[in-house]
Amino acid sequence: MTEEVRPPLPPFTLETATEKVRLAEDAWNSRDPVRVARAYTPDSVWRNRTEFLQGREAIEAFLTRKWEREHDYRLIKEVWGCRENRIAVRFAYEWHDDSGQWYRSYGNENWEFDEHGLMRRRIASINDAPIAPGERKFFWDAPGPRPLDHPGLSAFGF
Repeated sequence: MTEEVRPPLPPFTLETATEKVRLAEDAWNSRDPVRVARAYTPDSVWRNRTEFLQGREAIEAFLTRKWEREHDYRLIKEVWGCRENRIAVRFAYEWHDDSGQWYRSYGNENWEFDEHGLMRRRIASINDAPIAPGERKFFWDAPGPRPLDHPGLSAFGF
């Protein structure tokens, strides 16, 4: 069996961590649970808010549920720090629920990778803030990647 490899590989530099984070952002913005789950080890361990998951099947099921209730999802991630096989990320995403209420969700993630560049651990802390439609900041055709000329998180001051 051929090992799955997902470059860039650890140990990470700021440059390769930034590339890894952008690849993850693009995958999440696809809203494709299978595509996203392929970046994780088959036995990957997650904590997402109060949910604890293990394995790609659980990740796919979680993401399917997530994107059934989080409409017009648009995410921006940014490297907070990196060392060896770990990357710390901060992020924000905007979405609305079935009633049309918009939210901006803010959070931090800690990622740990195996030697093949697959994420084996993801720990996420997230808070949701209701926003008015006029407060939205993330605009691009979705699902799909954030355009290269769209500002990152630091440009928004959060």
